Amino acid sequence: MKKTYIYPQNMKAGSRLWLWSIRDFLIICLGLILSVVLLTQLWTFLPFAVTAVFAFLSIRLEETTVMDYIVCAFRFFVTAQQIYYWR
Repeated sequence: MKKTYIYPQNMKAGSRLWLWSIRDFLIICLGLILSVVLLTQLWTFLPFAVTAVFAFLSIRLEETTVMDYIVCAFRFFVTAQQIYYWR
């Protein structure tokens, strides 16, 4: 008899922490630590901005990131040929 779990998607869902996958969350944490170190040494906020942009683009909702949505929208509106049939 096959076991069925109530946990998300029968134990097949990827691990997530809040709005990010675990890998993205670790990259964001490491980016924040590196940003603090660079802020104290070089007095620049550029690493914070890069980390914040990465954190925004890697937000994951229902297995789709913001970056995936932007890429699909760009392909649809810019690079994909739109064919219209007038009948």
